[in-house]
Amino acid sequence: MSGGHVHNGAEKRLALSLIITLAVVLGEAVGGYFANSLALLSDAGHNFTDSFALGLSLIAARISTWSPDRRATFGYQRVGLLAAVINGGLLFIIAFVISGEAIRRLSAPPAIDSRLMLVFGALAFAANTTIVLILRHGHRDLNIKSAWLHMLGDAFASFGVIISAAIIIFTGWRLVDPLASLAIALIILVGGLRVVSEAVHVFLELAPRDLNVEAVAKNICSFPDVMGVHDVHLWALTKGHVMFTAHIWVKDEKLSHVQQLSDKLKAMLATAGIDHATLEFQCGECQDKGIFCEIKKEAE
Repeated sequence: MSGGHVHNGAEKRLALSLIITLAVVLGEAVGGYFANSLALLSDAGHNFTDSFALGLSLIAARISTWSPDRRATFGYQRVGLLAAVINGGLLFIIAFVISGEAIRRLSAPPAIDSRLMLVFGALAFAANTTIVLILRHGHRDLNIKSAWLHMLGDAFASFGVIISAAIIIFTGWRLVDPLASLAIALIILVGGLRVVSEAVHVFLELAPRDLNVEAVAKNICSFPDVMGVHDVHLWALTKGHVMFTAHIWVKDEKLSHVQQLSDKLKAMLATAGIDHATLEFQCGECQDKGIFCEIKKEAE
């Protein structure tokens, strides 16, 4: 499947999710108002930020398909990362607002129409679960993952609303409504932290967590024609798009032989999950004593 088809599929799934989420926001807002349920209104507020997040993710998914140009020689794929960070920030804000109102209600829980709360909570749970299933693929794209985490948090939050409504119906314990809201806020906060943490990891151009740069360098040195490797750099342009550069020390060889070695090394790197590698071949010994400069000697 081509990259264009993948992105087109992601855009369609995000658009469908956005439509469903806006319907959930409207339903929960109306239901929360008439039921006087903070948990339901909190979930509506959370869904409202998610509709914004989905819209932002949809725009980012479109922009990320733009071809590289003179201003952006790597392309615009990192726009999705920016969207993920903004989405994570929105999650922090909504968690703070919900927590503040829940703490206020703990001291004086108001009367709640628990049956109406149950009906709208169940409808929201069904809708949010549907969206989670729609977005369950494509998590190599952090933009899609951030949207999926938003909706997964919504699904758990809606389930919490259902449980809270059932407890109030059978026990009359109204404190469960603000307590459920605090639990929803915690779910939102955890989701936001995960998204921002992953995005910052990529923005700082740290080595991907699932790749060991030292192991990659040692694998390069395992090739008979390689005498050493230095100036090694491994980072992700975006989640799932891994870049690699290195200087390879070889004996004085014909260009055709070096090209064959380059092809073999790039095939090995691709198998490891590195989809773009730039290798510079040198026939002089490394003098800068940089990272991995002596790795061949250590291996021997």
